[in-house]
Amino acid sequence: MSEAIHPADLGFFSVLAGAGSLSAAARELGVTTPAVSRRLALMEERLGVALVNRTTRRMSLTPEGETCLERARRILGEIRDLEEVLGTSRSTPTGLLRVNATLGFGRSHVAQVVSRFAHKYPQVEVQLQLTVNPPALTEDTFDVCIRFGAPPDARVIARHIAANRRLLCAAPAYLSRQGTPKVPGDLARHNCIGIRQGEEAWGVWRLTKGKGRNAVTQAVRTKGTLATNDGGIAVAWALDGHGILMRAEWDIARYLKSGRLVPVLPDYYTPDADIHAIYPHRHQLAVRVRAFVDFLEESFRESSSRTAISSGIAT
Repeated sequence: MSEAIHPADLGFFSVLAGAGSLSAAARELGVTTPAVSRRLALMEERLGVALVNRTTRRMSLTPEGETCLERARRILGEIRDLEEVLGTSRSTPTGLLRVNATLGFGRSHVAQVVSRFAHKYPQVEVQLQLTVNPPALTEDTFDVCIRFGAPPDARVIARHIAANRRLLCAAPAYLSRQGTPKVPGDLARHNCIGIRQGEEAWGVWRLTKGKGRNAVTQAVRTKGTLATNDGGIAVAWALDGHGILMRAEWDIARYLKSGRLVPVLPDYYTPDADIHAIYPHRHQLAVRVRAFVDFLEESFRESSSRTAISSGIAT
């Protein structure tokens, strides 16, 4: 009895699904489009189910195709990890590394780290995907995810990469027109620039006075005429004097140094947004993952030191 799934089918189908079309998969595999179509048809014939819905312009996976892709990626990842655990690539990081980060932070910070990492480890193939929201922990589409805030549950490993405070700030011109808030309650009367990201409560800013047992936290529902899901745009609006912004120190330190933005309510603490590298437990022995996370931590440590020295902000 012949096997319904050949081992080589897993890699083929993973490439096909990632490419998004038969022609794109053909280019990536270095074969013709008809060859890809025939191989897919043979695979579906052996399995007895349709894996792909084909149209003239695009293709999509059937429910069976989605299941096949999920299992194929998981098996391929386990094979890569087994190779590394057994020492076949222990000395030099090699293979595919899938990295996820948020749009703004990924574009302004992570992409530069990936570029330097690729120069140092040319045998690693890095795929960086930027998304508005982080993928669900149950998905197996990435090897390393870079996240902000408190680390998630024990289903994954969370490596602390760098401290990252959220700060309130505004342009001097805005505060000159509208006045400077003295207490958190004053924010309700100001134009606050909103950022719709992640699963945090929309429009609610939490500010804390004091530390430890003496800490008192106040939740303020803010409002404003401008909102976006892109942090870079929100910073630009703050620089243009549109209102008060809560943003990570990494993104606004240079503007605080130059005076284009000034702190608002500096005696109050806002929730930390420390940077973590998140990866599954099964990747903790993967050389390519360890090398990248180590490189990431070292790069951010150096960048944090430069930022602290140049801006005068304590870390």
